[in-house]
Amino acid sequence: FGLQPMEIIERYPEVYQRVFDLVKPERDKNNRESYRKKWWTFGEPRGSFRPTMQGLKQYIATTRTARHRIFSFLPAETICDAKLVVVALDDAHYLGVLSSQIHTSWAVAAGGWLGVGNDATYNHSDCFIKFPFPDASPAQQARIRELAKQLDAHRKRQQAQHATLTLTDLYNVVEKLKQSDGSAGETLTAKDQTINQQGLASVVLSLHQQLDAAVADAYGWPDGLPESEILTRLVRLNHERAAEEQAGTIRYLRPEYQRSGVPAPTGAQLGMNLPTAVSSATPVVASDIVRDWPKDLAKQMQAVRDVVQQAGGPVTVGQVAARFVKLRPATVQPLLDTLLALALLRQTDEGAYVG
Repeated sequence: FGLQPMEIIERYPEVYQRVFDLVKPERDKNNRESYRKKWWTFGEPRGSFRPTMQGLKQYIATTRTARHRIFSFLPAETICDAKLVVVALDDAHYLGVLSSQIHTSWAVAAGGWLGVGNDATYNHSDCFIKFPFPDASPAQQARIRELAKQLDAHRKRQQAQHATLTLTDLYNVVEKLKQSDGSAGETLTAKDQTINQQGLASVVLSLHQQLDAAVADAYGWPDGLPESEILTRLVRLNHERAAEEQAGTIRYLRPEYQRSGVPAPTGAQLGMNLPTAVSSATPVVASDIVRDWPKDLAKQMQAVRDVVQQAGGPVTVGQVAARFVKLRPATVQPLLDTLLALALLRQTDEGAYVG
């Protein structure tokens, strides 16, 4: 990427010959003009994105689809494929905010779901671009930065010591520890106990708990808010930031880069789209299957969203609740309100819901 043929011949003649012999014949026949003209370039690299990586020693990355939303630093020389979402920031302060429950709750609600395990997907246009970062003080940033560095270093150190240790296995154990109130012996299998010792999962849990408290403090919020309240506050803050941008105030994450000729985002790019009125029809539900109500809030939101999206037309809150065993409409209403605020559902003039 970024080199012309004569530069490649001068700097990497063996590579040039291999690509000339094995790639160019196929590219000469390719239907895409860009492939024929730039036959030495691998695919269609992100020419608009790669300049953002210049000058960075590391950047933040997360898998697009994952059971656990984990953010890590990768060395700048690492080139990611389409299965990773890359954030061109090298400040551990941002790694800490993204790793907090406040952001992961937002990402689960704003993103999608995919795969056999119905794993969450990280759609950067909604999960990252529209996420309102805290207006943290220098001291708060320093605290978040230090915790994030410790977390990232700890995970990498333990994986380096144990070749079979995966982050998925480690965070499976972390989740069990989180739910067990410390009684690990009663909840962990023999395999879990091994992973716990290899990854020192209790250390990971403690660092996350400290990070959650530090990020909540940066927002000026109490620690331990329920996810529904976190989402409500984030949507409200998102709307405030969108109004700021429309008035000309931009909160850059990398001011030295973003102010150097890069077009500033508009309020519409930042703000979550508000629900718009749609034409109504007779409310119907596509399926008569009654489901169990999930225990986890993220799965509850996804289940409600699925019911509305799978319906054959607009549905009322009562019809949504009826799709679950012994569920009251009052329990469903706050979730529908949150999904509306996130622009993941729409509402008719009559108050019914559509996907």
